[in-house]
Amino acid sequence: MQVTIATRHGQLSETTQAKITEKVQRLSRIFERLTAIDVTVDLEDRETPHVDIKVSAEHKHDFVATQGSANLMASVDGALHKLEQQLRKYKERIQRQHRDSELRRQGAAPRGESDGP
Repeated sequence: MQVTIATRHGQLSETTQAKITEKVQRLSRIFERLTAIDVTVDLEDRETPHVDIKVSAEHKHDFVATQGSANLMASVDGALHKLEQQLRKYKERIQRQHRDSELRRQGAAPRGESDGP
């Protein structure tokens, strides 16, 4: 998985970039089929840095999250939390569709669709 960190209107130290890289790589624990993560840090307003994270996954459009906060790492954590929710929801949807198609193939009705009263 490729991680790219870009900065607008300023620079980040190597240690800060390493911390951000370490945090965003944890997303692969939730969804294994991630191909690239692009992090953009906007330091135009030093009081509230904004973080945009775009995650590319196989067979899916990109997942995107934006967060602004008083602290840079709080912005990163907030954006990561949003992405974790998106990835979990997508993964659950895929698993549910796969499970329902298996039931249909076996001839049973999917969960919640019974013929009885």
